Amino acid sequence: MPEIARSYEAVLRSHIEAHRQMAFVSGPRQVGKTTSCRRVADRSLYLDWDDQDDRRLILRGPRAVVAETGVERLATESPLLVLDELHKYRRWRTFLKGLFDRHAEQLRLIVTGSSRMDLYRRGGDSLMGRFLPYRMHPLSVGELLRPQVPERELEAPSPLSQAKTNALWEHGGFPEPFVKRDARFSRRWRLLREELLVREDVRDMTRIQEIDQLEILVTLLRERSAAQLNYSNLAREINVSVDTTRRWIAALCRLHHGFLVRPWFRNVAKSLRKEPKWYLRDWSGIGDAGRRAETFVACHLLKAVEMWEDLGFGAFQLRYLRDKQKREVDFLVVRDDRPWFMVEVKVGDTSLSPALSHFREQTRTEHCLQVVTDLPFTQADCFARSDPCVVPARTFLSQLP
Repeated sequence: MPEIARSYEAVLRSHIEAHRQMAFVSGPRQVGKTTSCRRVADRSLYLDWDDQDDRRLILRGPRAVVAETGVERLATESPLLVLDELHKYRRWRTFLKGLFDRHAEQLRLIVTGSSRMDLYRRGGDSLMGRFLPYRMHPLSVGELLRPQVPERELEAPSPLSQAKTNALWEHGGFPEPFVKRDARFSRRWRLLREELLVREDVRDMTRIQEIDQLEILVTLLRERSAAQLNYSNLAREINVSVDTTRRWIAALCRLHHGFLVRPWFRNVAKSLRKEPKWYLRDWSGIGDAGRRAETFVACHLLKAVEMWEDLGFGAFQLRYLRDKQKREVDFLVVRDDRPWFMVEVKVGDTSLSPALSHFREQTRTEHCLQVVTDLPFTQADCFARSDPCVVPARTFLSQLP
């Protein structure tokens, strides 16, 4: 199977050269974390918690691990240690704190994990100042065009080949089905990944016991990507409380099965009271063309927003807009607490949505784009105009990382 160059590999190499902090790499199951880290590690020490021999070494403690890196030998650069799936070790934070505090000047560290790596956000200050996070996403148009470290938020438009565009749309952005490009394999891969997430990841990383009911919720959410969630209706369908439904969906988000996009208001409390929209991380199994198109763009935007934050370009949020008259725009990207650009997604409709002009007046957004998936690529900068305009999805997505 041919290898795909990932921009995250370039990001991690840049991190190793520039920073003493550990690199924390989190992301969905089978997104390519292990492959990318193995390439970055090359001849360095790579330890996988799922490997019994590696696990035995890790359990011997930081000193035993460091001794294997050759840190005491004279070298032109600091050795690199990659710890894969370390989040499965109950005392992973204590282990890393001791390892970093003693050897930060002589050793570079990359730590990966599927879900619990996000616990550092609410795990106290035990690792404060000792790591920088990198959130890994499936392949996107921009990454297939430019597998390098982004030097700016937006790039000049560039066409992606028709074959890669079709493969991304039909098979999704997870590397293995994208490379194989076999419809039957993609279908089996997608179902197995969902089963492993519910039966293994949920069991290992949450306290949810009602797995059969959770499977029903996952099935319902598969059909409702790009829809506003109604927690009460979902709770009735799976016969649990509304609070339980919220907790389960939050757990699925932490496990990277999907993500929520909340409405944007100047009043944060008001925003939290409104129901969010739900999106799957893998758009390839969505049958409805409109929902797939919106999810496709949503995944690209989330990847851009999180990568811009991880690379230090600023503070970004992905939101949507909706008012009491039910006027709605699918996405609003907020930069440093100020609306930057809004996006309305259409499959083939090129008649400009009046909601764009309405919300432009309300938010003073710099750019208002109606992104149409069926339009051919145009060699023109989507962000050169400030008035609402219709742009091809192929052009727009090529400008994102």
